[in-house]
Amino acid sequence: MEISGIISAIVIGLVIGTLGRLALPGRQRIGLLRTVIVGIVAAFVGSAIAGLLGVADTKGVDWIEWIIQIALAAVGVSMLAGAKRRS
Repeated sequence: MEISGIISAIVIGLVIGTLGRLALPGRQRIGLLRTVIVGIVAAFVGSAIAGLLGVADTKGVDWIEWIIQIALAAVGVSMLAGAKRRS
């Protein structure tokens, strides 16, 4: 992976992680770095799921892929916030 791919993954992870956080009600007490990591993972996993469903490459904006990625990020942020609350 080239440096531009890594930078793109970080930027997309930041956006996806932030949108995933915004999709959840209330405040999540996890830091920005964890949000970005969750977003990056959600972006990669969401892209893979969209590819398996055959909706990863459509004409125009890939709304279904974005929805999958944001939902995964929301689940990931929720799980991290819940784990932090328990500890």
